[in-house]
Amino acid sequence: MAAGTKRNQTKEGAGSYTAEHIEVLEGLEAVRKRPGMYIGGTGSGGLTHLLWEIIDNGVDEAAAGHAKIVEVIFHPDGSYEVTDDGRGIPIEVKDGSITALEVVFTELHAGGKFGNGAYGASGGLHGVGASVVNALSSRMVVEVDRKSATHCLAFKEQVAGQVGNSGRFVPGHSLRKTGKVPSGRTGTRVRFWPDKDIFDPDAEINYEEVRERLGQICFLVPGLKIRLADKRKGSKRPSEEFVSKGGLADYVDFLSGENTSVTGLVRVQGVGEFLEKVPVDGKLTEVTRECQVDIALKWVQNYESQIVSFVNTIPTPDGGTHVAGFERSLTTSLNQALAAADPRKLRKLKEEAKVQKEDAQEGLIAVIRAVFPEPQFRGQTKRELGTPEVQKIVGAIARDGLKAWFEGTAKGSKKIHVKAILDKATEAIVNRVSTKQALDNRRKAAQLGNNGLPDKLSDCRLHPDGELLIVEGDSAAGPAKRARDSAWQAVLPLRGKVVNAGKGTKKAVLDNAEATALFTAVGSGSGPEFDLSARRYDRIILLADADVDGSHIRCLVLTLIYHYMRPLLANGHVYAAQPPTHALVMGQDKEFVYSEEELDLRVAELTGKGRRYRVTRFKGLGEMDDDELLETTLNPETRVLRRITLDDAKTAERAFTVMMGAPVEPRKEFIIKHSKDYGHALDV
Repeated sequence: MAAGTKRNQTKEGAGSYTAEHIEVLEGLEAVRKRPGMYIGGTGSGGLTHLLWEIIDNGVDEAAAGHAKIVEVIFHPDGSYEVTDDGRGIPIEVKDGSITALEVVFTELHAGGKFGNGAYGASGGLHGVGASVVNALSSRMVVEVDRKSATHCLAFKEQVAGQVGNSGRFVPGHSLRKTGKVPSGRTGTRVRFWPDKDIFDPDAEINYEEVRERLGQICFLVPGLKIRLADKRKGSKRPSEEFVSKGGLADYVDFLSGENTSVTGLVRVQGVGEFLEKVPVDGKLTEVTRECQVDIALKWVQNYESQIVSFVNTIPTPDGGTHVAGFERSLTTSLNQALAAADPRKLRKLKEEAKVQKEDAQEGLIAVIRAVFPEPQFRGQTKRELGTPEVQKIVGAIARDGLKAWFEGTAKGSKKIHVKAILDKATEAIVNRVSTKQALDNRRKAAQLGNNGLPDKLSDCRLHPDGELLIVEGDSAAGPAKRARDSAWQAVLPLRGKVVNAGKGTKKAVLDNAEATALFTAVGSGSGPEFDLSARRYDRIILLADADVDGSHIRCLVLTLIYHYMRPLLANGHVYAAQPPTHALVMGQDKEFVYSEEELDLRVAELTGKGRRYRVTRFKGLGEMDDDELLETTLNPETRVLRRITLDDAKTAERAFTVMMGAPVEPRKEFIIKHSKDYGHALDV
């Protein structure tokens, strides 16, 4: 029993978990503790999202037909102000002494966009926008023009109240009348000071980003005037005004820029309905939603596509179900049109003569907008639409509209434009298929060792005057590729075991991946058919580590060259690099030595002169940095190479016999004794 009690006490002390640990975050406290859940983060993107939330409220008023002007101001004191001439936030008392205005800015999920008739479709859906801005602001002032007066409510650290004439903040729920306005004037002004303790020190709202977003909005609400002013200290920007009469058609023309059009403007519009279950009086009730679809597009003489999408007045840069429905119908409609036209160029492609997504969208400029109540976004930042039913509606409307355009029955459809886009799509298909076939052929050729090149070869541009660096594995290949001169130095890493050409059969040699890669890279064939004049490089250089394994690999490669590419040796085209074994660092100077004997002599000399030094030992090429490898092994002016020829016959012949024989000990002794004849003494 005592042991059990002790065990429980230990467990409790190590990490108890009781009812006291359950924390309830009330009001706006949850937003301040986890801002990323509401605005995506505390960087510039999250800070900018605060401004979007207030702007969206004004634009929603305009989209609903109640506002004509939205104004955005950057103030010198770091605050931001958004004004609209909409209906004004309701000022009546809603709960005890608390007005509806205060509720909007202090209660999460409070607003007029939940299907109660105030808005048919809006950008602000979740009812957290205004309150989240207040939650993440140190100060906020809201003014509402309504009932012939301007009504004011201030917030300090999320608490409602008023700022007196002395500048002192007094908490309270009452609204203060600050002036009179004409009886017909309504509107809302929101000014907020973001809380610097919440956001990153370098977080900022970029003026140009806001300017671009406001420019988009004017295309979505034709006739709406949007004004932008930068009153910050040092700013010389003039106030700007954005307005568009043509809506999405104007936007497509704007996005097209200076690009030459392949087609005229294609306009597709329609309305669809879907059923959705929503809570009504505490019960899930099935309601009918109406979704309006508006699409404007054209093709230009370019290869890049640009698809911009919106839900109500909210940009959806990550797309969503409305974009997915459009893209699928575009591909289907273009395939049907091509099948009917039956272009001669596509007949020989048979099953491959199908339009894919990238073919259909080559040179496409499109703007897609879906308008419906209470859209479901994936995430509070509203970058992607998630309402599933919208995909079918947009898809059906786009399919019918595009089909009519391709058939020439739609308004504005011209045969010359239809033929132009069919020709463009045909060329896109042919180019894609040809590119894929060429790539497949190159891969197959490299694998089979015929006229293709190995995938792992990092080739150079000058042939046949360049050199091929044969390195041991990826660890040495990386620095070699970075340090080389790609104009005349190629790199071929040997990642697997090189076949023993001294005792292996011809079939074994030709089946070996590393041998085949070397034959293919050199490009002169192998064995009796080897053609020296067809070689792709003037020098073949072996780069191997200064250890037993390195010399073993070097001898395997030399054996392969000796038996299957002997003219390279006979004519002096094969070299062994001699990388240093150590580096002596003396202050800012660095000196390389190439053997233990040379190191001992140099160390004795420096010691005798009283010089201070540090010795770095290189166990492999992969341990050198790029500059060291360049200076010691790759730069013709500073490197040391040893030419390997048939004149080295005595040592070489013995190496080919001893090294490739069955007994292990003679091979090890020979490597240690004679390795300097193939590059340098070993570090064993």
